[in-house]
Amino acid sequence: MTRTAPVPTARTGRPRRGGTVTWACAPGFPPAVIFPFTPAERMGTRNILEFQALMYRPLYYFGSDGTPEVDYANSIGEPPEWSADGLTVTVRVKPWKWSNGETLCADNVLFWVNLMKVKGARYGEYVPGYFPDNLTSYGKLAEDTCYFTFDKVYSKRWVLMNQLSTITPLPKSWDRTATGPANASGDLADVEAVYEFLMAEQGDIVAEGNEHRTRWPDSPIWSTVSGPWGLESYTLDGVVTFVPNEHYSGPNKPQLDVFRQIPMSSDEEEYELLRSDPAAVQVGYLPLSFATAGEANPLADNYTLVPQVAYCIRYTSLNFNNPTVVGKLFAQTYIRQALQSTLDQDRAVQDIYQGFAYRQNGPVPMLPATDLVSPAQRDRAWPLPFDIAHARKLLDEHGWDTSVTPAVCVDPDKAGPGIPAGTRLSFLLRYVEGRPALTRLMTRYRDDAAAAGIELRLEEVYGSILVAEDAPCYPCEETPCLWEMCCWNGGWVYHYPTGEILFKTDAGGNFGHYHDPAADALIERTVTTDSVDVLYEYQDFIAEQVPVIFNPNFPIRLFEVANNLRGFEPVNPFGMINPENWYYVD
Repeated sequence: MTRTAPVPTARTGRPRRGGTVTWACAPGFPPAVIFPFTPAERMGTRNILEFQALMYRPLYYFGSDGTPEVDYANSIGEPPEWSADGLTVTVRVKPWKWSNGETLCADNVLFWVNLMKVKGARYGEYVPGYFPDNLTSYGKLAEDTCYFTFDKVYSKRWVLMNQLSTITPLPKSWDRTATGPANASGDLADVEAVYEFLMAEQGDIVAEGNEHRTRWPDSPIWSTVSGPWGLESYTLDGVVTFVPNEHYSGPNKPQLDVFRQIPMSSDEEEYELLRSDPAAVQVGYLPLSFATAGEANPLADNYTLVPQVAYCIRYTSLNFNNPTVVGKLFAQTYIRQALQSTLDQDRAVQDIYQGFAYRQNGPVPMLPATDLVSPAQRDRAWPLPFDIAHARKLLDEHGWDTSVTPAVCVDPDKAGPGIPAGTRLSFLLRYVEGRPALTRLMTRYRDDAAAAGIELRLEEVYGSILVAEDAPCYPCEETPCLWEMCCWNGGWVYHYPTGEILFKTDAGGNFGHYHDPAADALIERTVTTDSVDVLYEYQDFIAEQVPVIFNPNFPIRLFEVANNLRGFEPVNPFGMINPENWYYVD
């Protein structure tokens, strides 16, 4: 394999090829899904950005030069070309190689699109009515070229950032069942059987043990990769080891020999390992509970602090599909507004997150700064600042006795449909364990909510279990759907913040199944125009409706990078990592 060596400079020192980088990962989320067609309950930074994307490159790659745009040099797809009427987009696939020698081609793209066509409900970025449902036709024009014709004219930027971005080309060698080759790339009738075969190769997506994951590296399925890295091992205790893909066709070939990810159980364990044994870890993170903005990096003797501000929002999900009175409570806008009004984001930014965080008013990320944030939300706490008295007033006006906690419904006519007299305003709020800053936020939230008459019953849960159990659901015998509030210390990383993935009815990322025809109509307008005024109208509506509780936002990672490791910057604003760019210096 040919490796492109960086040119030595005074800043970087003299590059040295080879070596191993060990990354101490955030606690609670071991990679649980290797099949890129990932269901909503397993969509997340650890599975997608830190694991799958290293091996299976999406059709379009974003942000590797530090800007929130498509990086065509690192993309499998050439820039899309549009027809004069704005309905048809054509994509040519670069003749890159899979690790098994196959050439990437149009069939690899159509394989994925056909999976979405048949099994979209099991993919976390699928939105009913949008890609591929909004296509009138699609197919192959040549071995390296495919086309997609849409049912109407959409924003070209939205199609690129939020529709074509959902595609991850899959190799022909995966297009099979247990009995032999299939044709899921060309025949929808084959898709179901191929999907079932690949999910069997994947193994249980809910089981927390690693035994089935240890078989992934030797699988003839998962060992065929398009990205710069291949999976060498996955141990029973959760250590993940990557080695370079010698056939990788992209512009940046790995300089390292090995990239290893090791699990941590808590922020405290992470910090202590970085502090006491810097030779063991070259990349980790500074827990927010040990960081103070504007002050010296406490690990500066051995590491350089590199914050990664991602284009994301953070929130707590509410389960609108809960079949008990809890679902009826969440259906009431005033209840959600009261919940938001008792979360003191500004105090948490300073006291808990030590100045590294910033408030999040609504569904469009405040940072990195863009003109996409509505004027009303840019510079102040709007529309729902921290205000316990306002929260209590909302409840009093809607038939609740807030002289006690939990408040009691005394006027069901005012409280809302399905809320009987005597109902107590109490919610179970489960959140990820091992993150002291989050625990402090949740504890303070509980106390402030109680002052308004809202009882929040807190429960810490191991992260991977939390997101599997508190997942999008419909009440049935198999999934009673009884979770209430869920905070996994994250939210969603956008490419373009039109919101259909999070707040449109039945969207894959709509974890709580929020449903509002007015929201759906506003979202539909945002995807057919590039007008920021339409985006402003949508986000202000969502901010006031509070389909989730917006939490303080902060860098997705405060990287601690060994002082002799280079190639880490610029950081990716979409949360991706690029260890193929990293190298040691003497």
